[in-house]
Amino acid sequence: MKFMLDMHDKMRPLFEKGGKLEKLWPLFDAHDTFVFTPADTTHEGSHLRDAIDLKRVMITVIFALGPAILFGIWNAGHQHNLNAEGATAGILSDMMQGAWIVLPIIFVSYAAGGVWEVLFATVRRHEINEGFLVTGMLFPLTLPPTIPLWQVAVGISFGVVIGKEVFGGTGMNVLNPALTARAFLFFAYPVQMSGDAVWTAVDGFVGATPLSIAAATVEGSSVVEALTSAGYSFSSMLMGAIPGSIGETSALMALLGAGILLMTGIGSGRIMASMVVGALVMGTTLKLFGSSAFSDLPPHYHLVMGGFAFGCVFMATDPVSAAATARGQLIYGFLIGVIAVIVRTINPAYPEGVMLAILFMNVMAPLIDHYVLQAHIKSRAANRGLANA
Repeated sequence: MKFMLDMHDKMRPLFEKGGKLEKLWPLFDAHDTFVFTPADTTHEGSHLRDAIDLKRVMITVIFALGPAILFGIWNAGHQHNLNAEGATAGILSDMMQGAWIVLPIIFVSYAAGGVWEVLFATVRRHEINEGFLVTGMLFPLTLPPTIPLWQVAVGISFGVVIGKEVFGGTGMNVLNPALTARAFLFFAYPVQMSGDAVWTAVDGFVGATPLSIAAATVEGSSVVEALTSAGYSFSSMLMGAIPGSIGETSALMALLGAGILLMTGIGSGRIMASMVVGALVMGTTLKLFGSSAFSDLPPHYHLVMGGFAFGCVFMATDPVSAAATARGQLIYGFLIGVIAVIVRTINPAYPEGVMLAILFMNVMAPLIDHYVLQAHIKSRAANRGLANA
């Protein structure tokens, strides 16, 4: 390691200002911060020191995604082997087949998105931020395993360029880049991204997703019985060994990731809890007063269906695009849960509402924070006036 560090330091002058490779400094800096501990130290004056920085935050999120990644790889292989061979092939075979399916999607996401990150960093002459470590992993986990690789490249390119870089880069984006990329693919290539067909990585196998079954249940019939007869119980959707997007099928794996984010203080417990409450409140309201069969779905079923759990833990809590104030986070998360359930149950053409709910509230987040701060200022001003009186 010392030999590598010495070679690295000898090359540093080539990339620093005035060197022959000055324009490629962002690449050198990215390698420096990713592989080695930064050499910058403080020398005088008072300083605040913290063990956490952007790089460690992003790596912690990747660790939190670990259960969903591993389970998604296994499940993609399991669904392939189950429907291709008609029997369980074994964990090792499932993992190998799943890796063959999923890893190319992840690789293309990082490669295509990384090109845009490097390009913008080089042109703007700033460092390559670690934020793309998370975006490049979140995006493929929201995709079906059968998606063409060229669409992965197109989607992540749109998410990075339009969703983030046009706003100024990491920390400046209004929308969640990974969800922006997925939304683009959803509307640009709906055949590969949605519909009644289940994504199983097996050509010719067609089925219905739990959400599409619930949406298609006729009035007067039991939506729970329709789901059960199709093989989707609450426990099976909680565990996630069912066809679907790579990282979104298992609510349990998302819950494990939530535990990591909450224990490390990186994820917002306010947003997660309020989003769950919002979904339960609206689900209960629709069950009591709704007229469609989907409205009769038990409220807690919404928490394990579709991408709700994954979106709640990893998408809605994005610190850049979410609300920043404590009270604003409660309002922000609650409204995401409410809107997601409304879109699911009332719009028959789009039974999954989590993605659109989060993107819509991303846009509203600054407005929420503004009114929360204004209310706080008015409250302090009123209390000060009473004290002076």
